[in-house]
Amino acid sequence: MNSFFTTLRQRNPILSAFGWICLISAVVCVGLMLITNVQVLGINAFVKPVKFFLSSSIFVWTMGWLMGYLRQQRSVRIYSWAITLILAFELVVVVVKAGLGQLSHFNVKSATGGILFSLMGVAITIAILWTLYIAILFLLQRPDELSGTYLWGIRLGMLIFIVFAFEGGMMAARLAHTVGAPDGGAGLPGINWSTQHGDLRIAHFFGMHALQLIPLFGYYIARRPFQTVLFAIVYVGAVSWVLLEALAGRPLIAGL
Repeated sequence: MNSFFTTLRQRNPILSAFGWICLISAVVCVGLMLITNVQVLGINAFVKPVKFFLSSSIFVWTMGWLMGYLRQQRSVRIYSWAITLILAFELVVVVVKAGLGQLSHFNVKSATGGILFSLMGVAITIAILWTLYIAILFLLQRPDELSGTYLWGIRLGMLIFIVFAFEGGMMAARLAHTVGAPDGGAGLPGINWSTQHGDLRIAHFFGMHALQLIPLFGYYIARRPFQTVLFAIVYVGAVSWVLLEALAGRPLIAGL
């Protein structure tokens, strides 16, 4: 593990450092969960910041590692600073709103809330489109040190990530992530995915983590590129089914 973080710092010091900041911030928010009773939608207000900090840390470390294979390192540095600034803005809004006991997303009840939500949407759209540019760079070149199975894992993982990152727009358009009821009902422990109704966050989560899972399959398990492609197709099918279930108002796991 030490070797991983040492190599990551060498490959991308910007995203390596930002990932550590996110991880430390997640730990701080866990501490805040223990000392505050402020709630948003029936759960501790700092549960959401913890999830956002952890997911941001995993995302930037993954991108920092993968982009180390690209030849266009100037583009990588620009992307790294842009992603850092965009995610920092998003995370600050999420934390401040949690501290105030208010929603950070879908909050259009006030002018300030609406402006912040709109800015967050614009910022994250820029981040996703810029990530698409990085995916295109991987499609246009084949780094010599990468096997075909791993390279296709990176390519497909990034493309699937981008598709399901944009799926977040469905939630923004509805101003809710629950289908069939208002947000805030019973949910799975820790992650709070609805156990009574459809929840669009589930496909969003699994689709975006294709960024890690598909390359890992290509690196460790696949022996031929077509195996990586087949795994990606099955993965997309499974996540799409989860999305359709949510849109139909059915929970992934009911009754817990």
